[in-house]
Amino acid sequence: MRVVSLVPSLTEAVAATEPGLLAGATDWCSHPADLDVVRIGGTKNPDVAAVAALRPDLVVANEEENRPPDLDALRAAGLRVLVTEVRDLPGAFRELDRVLVGGCGLARPVWLDEAEEAWAAVEPLGDLRAVVPVWRRPWMVLGRDTFAGDLLARLGVRNLYAGHADRYPRVPLAELNAAGGDLVVLPDEPYAFHAGDGPEAFPAMAAALVSGRHLTWYGPSLSEAPAVLSGALRAAFR
Repeated sequence: MRVVSLVPSLTEAVAATEPGLLAGATDWCSHPADLDVVRIGGTKNPDVAAVAALRPDLVVANEEENRPPDLDALRAAGLRVLVTEVRDLPGAFRELDRVLVGGCGLARPVWLDEAEEAWAAVEPLGDLRAVVPVWRRPWMVLGRDTFAGDLLARLGVRNLYAGHADRYPRVPLAELNAAGGDLVVLPDEPYAFHAGDGPEAFPAMAAALVSGRHLTWYGPSLSEAPAVLSGALRAAFR
């Protein structure tokens, strides 16, 4: 079987389970580090002709990361496209099983069971109120119905914008600082927040610098995500 992945999380999931299946992946698919497949453009602008030329049996995509016109063009080229929808942790586990077992015909991987067990054992850190920026210039934060927001809630971090009408609202910095947060959670992707870029904008809040891969990717990293994210959140209050 030949698979092309348009989603970094799913690329890593397939590669960790049966790497020989991958025929192509996007330029943003950075894990595993030694991935050696044909690159077919970005998640938002895949080269449809290049994907078709690889003659994949399956293209795996995501309704949030990939654009409907690109997916329609791939279907029009006669390709089978499996589109995932991931809004919370249980959904991620279901979709990973659907891609790997249902779509690729593989046995359910051990790492997926280990990830479920790791999250089932999570003990929340408390009831921390947080704002979670994902971009600046303009400032954008996690809003309603997001996978990353669900992970944080399971760790005891309440997203103050979880009830917002938008999933990724643009919110002025002054409003973010006045929202009453105990904590600002700053992932290193999609915007690369770091110690010198981000915390200074929230002087009254503790700042947790977290791995964006562990907060936003659904794949093998889910096994270690509870420990990695919990450690980063605790470090914010030291």
